[in-house]
Amino acid sequence: MAETNVAMLTSEVVDRYFAIWNETDPARRRALIEATWSPGASYVDPLFAAEGADALDALVAGVHAQFPGHRFRLAGAVDAHHDRARWGWELAGPDGGAPIAVGVDFAVLAPDGRLREVTGFFEPPAG
Repeated sequence: MAETNVAMLTSEVVDRYFAIWNETDPARRRALIEATWSPGASYVDPLFAAEGADALDALVAGVHAQFPGHRFRLAGAVDAHHDRARWGWELAGPDGGAPIAVGVDFAVLAPDGRLREVTGFFEPPAG
């Protein structure tokens, strides 16, 4: 597969990844998880770890409970090659202003293009 196609497909998966983090409806969120993550996929960052769809769903629901009304957004471009990708992200308050948290995620894609592993890192917010 050409690198351009990999980047384009990865960008679509990352768009769905952010949609999952921002979805408050449990049924829609679960459908997005199943379309975006491969079975048995895992997520880990300095505070959380989840393996499989149930744990991923519970993790996102917990973040919504802790930060009601906050939204994750892509910060910059998605960088992808082979079965790897990375992207920056921000978590902004309900007003959409300055982020309260920022970081970068690194992903490994399954052969079908869905996420197999995501490792998140936090960075200090600017300013």
